[in-house]
Amino acid sequence: MMVHKTAESHLRSLDDGRRIYIDGACVEKVASHPAFRNAAQSVAGLYDFQSRPDQREAMTFETETGHRVSRAWQLPTSYEELVARREALVRWAELHNGFMGRSPDHVASTLSAMQMGLDVYEAHPGGRPGVVSDYYRYARDNDLYVSYVIIDPQGDRSKATGAAGNADLAVAIVDEDAEGITVRGSKMLGTGAVLSNEVLVTTLRPLKQDESRYAFTAAVPINLPGLTLLSRRSYEGSAGSVFDYPLSSRFDENDALLVFDDVKIPWERVFVDRDPACQLAQWHDTPAHAYQNYQAEIRLLVKLRFLVGLARKITETIGTSHFPQVRETLGELAGHVGMIEAFVYGMEAKGRHRGAYFVPDSGLIYAAQIQSQLLYPKIIHFLRELSGGGVLMLPSCVEDFEHPEIAPLIARTQFSPSLSSAERVKLFKLAWDAVGSEFASRHAQYEIFYSGPRTVTTGMAFRTFDWSQATGAVDRLLASYPTPELAGARSSNAPAVSAAE
Repeated sequence: MMVHKTAESHLRSLDDGRRIYIDGACVEKVASHPAFRNAAQSVAGLYDFQSRPDQREAMTFETETGHRVSRAWQLPTSYEELVARREALVRWAELHNGFMGRSPDHVASTLSAMQMGLDVYEAHPGGRPGVVSDYYRYARDNDLYVSYVIIDPQGDRSKATGAAGNADLAVAIVDEDAEGITVRGSKMLGTGAVLSNEVLVTTLRPLKQDESRYAFTAAVPINLPGLTLLSRRSYEGSAGSVFDYPLSSRFDENDALLVFDDVKIPWERVFVDRDPACQLAQWHDTPAHAYQNYQAEIRLLVKLRFLVGLARKITETIGTSHFPQVRETLGELAGHVGMIEAFVYGMEAKGRHRGAYFVPDSGLIYAAQIQSQLLYPKIIHFLRELSGGGVLMLPSCVEDFEHPEIAPLIARTQFSPSLSSAERVKLFKLAWDAVGSEFASRHAQYEIFYSGPRTVTTGMAFRTFDWSQATGAVDRLLASYPTPELAGARSSNAPAVSAAE
């Protein structure tokens, strides 16, 4: 059985009449536009990789309909299947070294976990479990690249969503009939939306009962009439060459603001309809929120391994790898990566069954997020320290190597004990694109906030931690030795004496 989706079919699917604006113009062909073409090829490369005969078994599985699709859509029923799925996700992440944060396996993880939790939709009047199940199978069997928008534009965060000034910002239901719902407003942060086939439109934050018009979830084709994508500036479009910007030029998955101008969404695409309780429960009572962040930690592990490997290469290139203080730094970096790796393996080993499905431990997922938000800027800081001025004193661009007067100067000044001058420049160009370019700055911001502000991630860690085990240990120790009686005082457990007595 052949793999259902290929690189060619994905690139072809992007030419569907979608409305994307960037640099003051409407994009006609995403796959060939200078702002998106290389990133589109990188995404297509994921499907090309999984369709290779030598990768097909590891990267895909056969559904009951006979399609072979990405293991991102697999619903593990055992620890072994969960591990096999993770190994496939690692292989995909290694193709972009973790720099595509919303690659197709992210929202596929969300939708798969929603399918695992159909009982949650059944328990709420606004939940539509049949739609969730039908869409999961449709997206799975077509191996769709689905992105999502789950956050409202910032607006005035001191006021409620429906308050003056904010009311028309967020996407809301403005009408519904026998055919479906009509929505109007906007959503962010459509990471990867430009490159995807469809987008899941929903809200992650809690909604009040009087905010029911915002409490919907729907899967929307990117080319649906009335939907417009406003892209941020393309780092790929600004990259002079792959040599000068090896990451920016190929892995800029882009972010976009999605604007809905009376978009009609058919009922067969609506998961939740005007139900704030169901809107929130679909994230936390199903495995959805934990499962998508499990995928994110797998991706981050691949990315951190890459960055630590880059740190080691830099020190070897400038001859500092044997300095005691440098080895201490490299050892600390290795320890950070080892901690995230341990978290990922621990999530699986501590996993549990949810009905027929085996899911990773949510407590360790949220504990890992806390550490990840702290670690990424720290690792980038270490890379900056180890690189020093090496990432700044570089030739302006690859064309300098072809200039008869400049090239000899490069050969003389870009000396390394382990690399040629051209290889040294190549490595430090990569280092700059990872730590100092606009692409790198966006990634630093992304890794800190993609899972929510710190108050959100710490709140999830607080709610999922086994406090009874921790406080129980304290109680058992306190109970193992006597509590002294205070002379002349009543027991603290005795009823209090009233003033009248």
